[in-house]
Amino acid sequence: MNTMEERVEIEIGGMTCTGCARHVIQALKAVDGVTDARVADWKAGRATLTGEGVDREKILEAVAATGKYRVTGWHGNEEAKPPARVNLPDNGLRCYDLVVIGGGSAAFAAALKTSELGGRAAIINEGLPIGGTCVNVGCVPSKTMIRAGEVNHRASHHRFKGISFKSEGVDFGQITAQTQALVADLRQQKYLDVVSSDPNITIINGRGRIVAEHRVEVNGERIDANNILIATGASTFVPAIEGLEETGYITNETAYALSERPKHLIVLGGSFIALENAQMFARLGSKVTVLQRSAQVLTGEAGDLANALVGYLEDEGIEIKTGVTIKSVHREGNVVVVVAMVDGELKTIRGSHIFVATGRRGNTAGLGLEAFGIEADSRGYLAVDESLRTTRPHIFGAGDVLGENQFVYTAAYEGNLAAENAFRAFHLKRDYNVLPWVVFTDPQVAGVGLDERQAEAAGIEYDVSTIRMEHVPRAIAARDTRGFIKLLRDANSDQLIGARILAPEGSELLMEAALAIKYGIPVAELIAMFHPYLTLSEGIKLAAIAFDKDVSRLSCCTV
Repeated sequence: MNTMEERVEIEIGGMTCTGCARHVIQALKAVDGVTDARVADWKAGRATLTGEGVDREKILEAVAATGKYRVTGWHGNEEAKPPARVNLPDNGLRCYDLVVIGGGSAAFAAALKTSELGGRAAIINEGLPIGGTCVNVGCVPSKTMIRAGEVNHRASHHRFKGISFKSEGVDFGQITAQTQALVADLRQQKYLDVVSSDPNITIINGRGRIVAEHRVEVNGERIDANNILIATGASTFVPAIEGLEETGYITNETAYALSERPKHLIVLGGSFIALENAQMFARLGSKVTVLQRSAQVLTGEAGDLANALVGYLEDEGIEIKTGVTIKSVHREGNVVVVVAMVDGELKTIRGSHIFVATGRRGNTAGLGLEAFGIEADSRGYLAVDESLRTTRPHIFGAGDVLGENQFVYTAAYEGNLAAENAFRAFHLKRDYNVLPWVVFTDPQVAGVGLDERQAEAAGIEYDVSTIRMEHVPRAIAARDTRGFIKLLRDANSDQLIGARILAPEGSELLMEAALAIKYGIPVAELIAMFHPYLTLSEGIKLAAIAFDKDVSRLSCCTV
């Protein structure tokens, strides 16, 4: 038995308050042989315990079982727990602590974490260049082109008298060329350069396939692995529409490299990717028609939010049709023709290009998962438990391939968590209780926590405060009062439980609400905090005040 000395200090990661310290103490005291456990200072992340004959494994398991905290170091005569390694045969094959199939954010986070913990990792990548969706065909190119579209739009759409100018034109090819140059720079700087000097990380170009629970094949070579991480990401789900493949279409994977601007873009879909790109292309000069199957866009959100956004997009000339069933697609020369049922009538919509944004599917085909009983659903998404393990304990999944929370920051979080669970044999659980998200339209849509429907489903008695941006001094001064801020609080505890924001640059307000929810900051405390006058953040304070007062009747000097 691996026993501990009589008194030892342990470094605990994840503690953020005195309540966390109590939970850690409770977990430690429950371990057989521990006679006392204390956390003198949770900010320092140190716990002290005493005991005899205590199994170190039990201590690690007890802390990990909390699902939030983890042992990150020991201060005693004993070494920290060695990584969980399998006794692999000495067969001359290369061997790594972690082999990652995939080359995006989750993959890099996992490899870097493994190196940080003292292990060796290999990244096997095929398909998109290194960096995955975000840097190559997602966040980076879309947001820079969205900003280009905004610059063009603002040139002739503003509310200040005495200023007259407009854009002299759009060279779409130059915009996409500049975008692709940025993509290449960031791919090199933020991915390849980061690992190039790390001797513990190897990048292998090729298609990885799992051939045993601890073995991956790539380029005809077999590599042994103590643990394997599937982080192959996701790609556009293309619906089975008659004639679509023959007609041709673009997706976010091809749109940002076009040399010519689409004259009339028909967008299939009504969620994040569809709406961001619809507005971006419209602001760069394309006519845009959005066809959404459901009764509203942003189907996961409440109608007030979705409908208000639709109004602003339609004000810019974007045509949005909901409740659409597409029957077929065909081409007539240079024109694409969509035949669809719209409000019970058969309609024909003609354009120059079709943009498919009808959802995503997991990239799990050809990985060899079936041979090991590892499940993927009908969309190819990988099933994992809360510690990111598949049905095989040494094979993990992380990132977009899971089909949940498909953001670059959640992929990085999952990559880190999977690597730590793999290397240390931990079972730390993923936690998405406070997950902020943004739709980069203008005005932006941002949210965190619960909305009204979710609060009702959870049985929470809640209050709602909604203020229009016309009551926020910063918006008034900027002459752009589109949108609103909505906050939800627990009526019994005064705790903030959710926020939904529709406003120009509204995402910049999001993290104050997220931190308040995560750390239980009462609404009264948000109100008491100083918020500089004529900042957008003052909108959060005003929305908090509006739970109990009519802010339209307050002077700026009284808030």
